[in-house]
Amino acid sequence: MKLGILSRSIRCYSTRRLREAAIQRGHQVKVLDTLKFAIDLKPAEPDLFFRGKQLSHYDAVLPRIGASITQFGTAVVRQFEQMDIFTTNSSAGISNSRDKLRSLQILSRHQIGIPETTFVRDKRDVLPAIERVGGSPVIIKLLEGTQGIGVLLAESVKAAEAIVELLQSQKQNVLIQKFVAESKGKDIRAFVVGDQVVGAMRRVAQGQEFRSNVHRGGVTEPVDLADDYREAAIRTTQIMGLRVAGVDMLEGKDGPQIMEVNSSPGLEGIEHCTQLDIAGSIIDYIAAQVDFPEIDLRQRLTVSRGYGVAEIHIPEGSEFVNKTVQSSGLREKDINALTLYRGSTVIPNPRSDRELMAGDRLLCFGKLELMRGLIPKKTRRIRKPKVLDLPDLPVAHEALTVDPEETGS
Repeated sequence: MKLGILSRSIRCYSTRRLREAAIQRGHQVKVLDTLKFAIDLKPAEPDLFFRGKQLSHYDAVLPRIGASITQFGTAVVRQFEQMDIFTTNSSAGISNSRDKLRSLQILSRHQIGIPETTFVRDKRDVLPAIERVGGSPVIIKLLEGTQGIGVLLAESVKAAEAIVELLQSQKQNVLIQKFVAESKGKDIRAFVVGDQVVGAMRRVAQGQEFRSNVHRGGVTEPVDLADDYREAAIRTTQIMGLRVAGVDMLEGKDGPQIMEVNSSPGLEGIEHCTQLDIAGSIIDYIAAQVDFPEIDLRQRLTVSRGYGVAEIHIPEGSEFVNKTVQSSGLREKDINALTLYRGSTVIPNPRSDRELMAGDRLLCFGKLELMRGLIPKKTRRIRKPKVLDLPDLPVAHEALTVDPEETGS
């Protein structure tokens, strides 16, 4: 296998370890400075030039895209995708993970634990937003930031107001996030490769510092993840469109709370902590994908006219509840169940005797016209008006009733 590692520095620990692991396994490998590429666009001939010369053939590319070059870096990765060269992380996945708001928006649609978060621009929305996430103390985050930079703890409502106002005056976009008190000063980093967690560590802040990042002085310890934490990390990575990622989780009273997803996770901290060959696991995964690539259902299964992929939900009261896959009648309609999603459990290629339950979701391939009739129409959620207790507000009421149409949610 000929592998290209997109990295700005060959001396960086992670880049060096990945290169060493590839060489040890007999692969050809070259570190390619991401900013030295030129992207050529021609009809039916997407191409890349590196340092002024046409790029030679590569079997796979491992992107290590830093936050400062996200836009150009993802454009380079996108070009490799157009050239049908395997990339460990997609350009869309990198872009999604780099934006904290976008990543949480994506995860919020799924049954994945996340801290309650709100994004506001108007100064008048700050106080209601703080109350909606549970009141002070709150975490305030810049939309883009790494290694704990741009993450602040506001102990009071007034402090939160002042911090948000200051950051917004500097044209910074910020998130206001619920403070998970039971996890104060510690979090878990799970390192996901493909569909496995290949290593995990707990990071613990020191002294008065509430941020547990190693770059902020946090200490680490290896941890054997419980199944719900392992499944949450893997599902999060898949939802984000990544194959290699570091998933940061808080240990909440209700289980794992996904805090952040890193598409270019560092190897030094987790390899030193766990004494595992994480770099080797990544290289082995890439080699396996080059030899036997996964099929992208969205691109490959829509070539037959009238056929495609759709997700069928099975609500309470559905005709499919308590029926098996075989007795559901789907196969008679030329519809094949590819994957069954049940809560946080993923069941690929469900057996014919698998009984269906209310709340299940089936990813199916078949005739679109027939599947269209099985997909329930979207219904508008009916929400009760919220009563928010907003102290210190210059209004005559003790409580403010908010019309759901005005909440923007």
